[in-house]
Amino acid sequence: MTRVVVADDQTVVREGIAMLVGLLDGMEVVGAAADGEEAVRLVAEHRPDVVLMDLRMPRCDGVEATRRIRSQHPGTQVVVLTTFADDDSVFAALRAGARGYLTKDATADEIARAIKDVTAGGAGLSPAVQIRVLDAFTAGGPVEGPAGSVTAELPDGLTAREAEVLALVAEGLSNAEIAQRLHVSMATVKTHINNLFAKTGVRDRAQAVGYAYRHGIT
Repeated sequence: MTRVVVADDQTVVREGIAMLVGLLDGMEVVGAAADGEEAVRLVAEHRPDVVLMDLRMPRCDGVEATRRIRSQHPGTQVVVLTTFADDDSVFAALRAGARGYLTKDATADEIARAIKDVTAGGAGLSPAVQIRVLDAFTAGGPVEGPAGSVTAELPDGLTAREAEVLALVAEGLSNAEIAQRLHVSMATVKTHINNLFAKTGVRDRAQAVGYAYRHGIT
């Protein structure tokens, strides 16, 4: 049996996806999470094969939850199942370690195929997402991260999300405003800021702004 955790902040959607997946041959839903924090906890508790992950959730968003799950539990694959299919959402999720990406209009067969593909070591991308990825690479090399910086060239080991937060700090946004802009919790924003401060060696927001401008992360 393929063991699956479902993460979605909307109760009706979460329960519906869990019921659908539970009816698929060879699949068992072992947990359902209402936010990213709970998803990370359930993965640690149940060690599922796959997480079906929404992106926009309170406390901890799907991108950050994916990053933590893939870092802490590399045996668990993540398939994003979300309403959003814009470039920022797609590439942020893939950079965080998601191996699949579907929108919520996916059929049961498409969800089953994506789960099977990622557990077999492949990618479970919808055709629309595959086209976006191919277009991004054929248009000129590496996919650009937030603030127009090339992800592979971010300084001091910054992740794409940390660079995005840094750019918003440089714009003068408060933690609350950054959380609202990125649809994440204040705790998640504080974690990103603590991480990027540690990596860059800055001590306060003023130094962070200077760092951002020196490195073109604005």
